[in-house]
Amino acid sequence: MPLEMNRDVFITCAVTGSGATQDRSPHVPRSPKEIADSAIAAARAGAAVVHCHVRDPETGKPSRDRALYRELTERIRDSDTDVVLNLTAGMGGDLMFDGTENMGAMAATSDMIGAEARVAHVVECRPELCTLDCGTMNFNEADYVMVNTPGMLRDMATRMAASGVRIEIEAFDTGHLWLAKQLAFEGVIPDPVLVQLCMGVPWGAPDDLNTFLAMVNNVPKDWNWSAFALGRNQMAYVAASVLAGGNVRVGLEDNLWLEKGVLATNAQLVERAAGIITGLGARVVGPDEVRKRLKVEKRAPLSA
Repeated sequence: MPLEMNRDVFITCAVTGSGATQDRSPHVPRSPKEIADSAIAAARAGAAVVHCHVRDPETGKPSRDRALYRELTERIRDSDTDVVLNLTAGMGGDLMFDGTENMGAMAATSDMIGAEARVAHVVECRPELCTLDCGTMNFNEADYVMVNTPGMLRDMATRMAASGVRIEIEAFDTGHLWLAKQLAFEGVIPDPVLVQLCMGVPWGAPDDLNTFLAMVNNVPKDWNWSAFALGRNQMAYVAASVLAGGNVRVGLEDNLWLEKGVLATNAQLVERAAGIITGLGARVVGPDEVRKRLKVEKRAPLSA
């Protein structure tokens, strides 16, 4: 493919995620205040978008508590730092099994809920963006499947669009892009379309450049796209994404380290990414420009 470098790049910071990282770094935020403060610091460092999950403030485990999302949303919006808010809608499709012989019933540790419940916090909090994981896949755990059926995705996307929230497709493999293109063709995912290419997530698309370019070449020309890779390749993918024509994502959801032996903060990861972008001769754009590009407006949550 020809080199089509992106000269106007926005940075997304994935602030905390839902992985079991809460005890691996003191910088992984837990409470809504800690998550909001980390998101705001990332925005001040150059992130135009913050992608947020919530966690139980005591244990740090991932949560779907709408009150926590509401507090997080209000804290970010009440700050004097502008940033585009992107909430996850990826939880509630976690199917677990107790070994390989007891496949007739899901394990008690499963978290499976319906479409309305999966997007309830999005409808209530009214972020500019929310994520839609466009496919079912195995994760790097023995008996865990992330479940997103085509029917579930159509239902969730319809509810997201009806609430006025722009959908960010999360594509973990080329088949996810295939389904996303079909949903966009049907109008279930409205224009302008935004997709995040998720590289190196076991067992989705590996983060080698051949696979990455296959993903990029499957993104329609009129879509907005961004990409990230997990772990030590996070910063390499900042450069790769910009050079291939996309935007970038960094943050503690995907990588805990600034360099070998040095645990990072979200702000430090954003600062490092911004330096790579400007070093390549591109410009880091802010939240207003992202809103114009994606045709979204900053909104207040629904009244209590």
